Amino acid sequence: MPLLKIKALNETTQLYVWKITESFDELFRSVVLKDVSLARLEGMKAESHQKGFLSVRRLLMEAGYNDFDLYYDAFGKPHLKDGKHISISHSNDFSVIVVSDVNVGADLEILKDKTVKLAPRFMDVSHLKNLSEDDLLRKATVVWGIKESVFKIKNEIGISFKDHIFENDFNLADKKCTVELRFNNKVECFDILFDFIENYVFVCAFNAVPFSRSFGIASGEKK
Repeated sequence: MPLLKIKALNETTQLYVWKITESFDELFRSVVLKDVSLARLEGMKAESHQKGFLSVRRLLMEAGYNDFDLYYDAFGKPHLKDGKHISISHSNDFSVIVVSDVNVGADLEILKDKTVKLAPRFMDVSHLKNLSEDDLLRKATVVWGIKESVFKIKNEIGISFKDHIFENDFNLADKKCTVELRFNNKVECFDILFDFIENYVFVCAFNAVPFSRSFGIASGEKK
């Protein structure tokens, strides 16, 4: 079964990871879609996007929901009808959802060299000094995921990754860090958890709270 992992990130937050190995037809037959979702699926040109969309619906089922429980607001942010918070991300062969009692932002990114080349556009590159080539790529990708995750929580027009979202420097081994969003004359703090799933980076952002503990996602492990 391609459900790779269910993991508690904290007392009220669950991560669900799906590794996409099925064909489009297999995934399509395994879910029930509302009309608006079916129309959205049919409008996708790339099969990889279609499979990502369908695998997210499979993850909803693993979390006790279905497509009819999910809706999007005017800004494209997903919500669950029961009031729980949800964040969704898909990249190539993996999809993730995070379901929580609190507002969360999650991001999944594949490791690719282009991220390092673009790093000066979205982060403080001094945080990449004295790293091996592999760790440089991993850290730059984590930072990109951090900024995506914080943006998903705030979802406000005008937020710049480089000019408004500032990660405090961190070690990859810690699998956590803190971030400040400085925007509209206001400073907001976020706790970040991150980990690595095969050649992907998973990041989750929370509004800053007293907890922040590391976690692990072992490939192929199920809870």
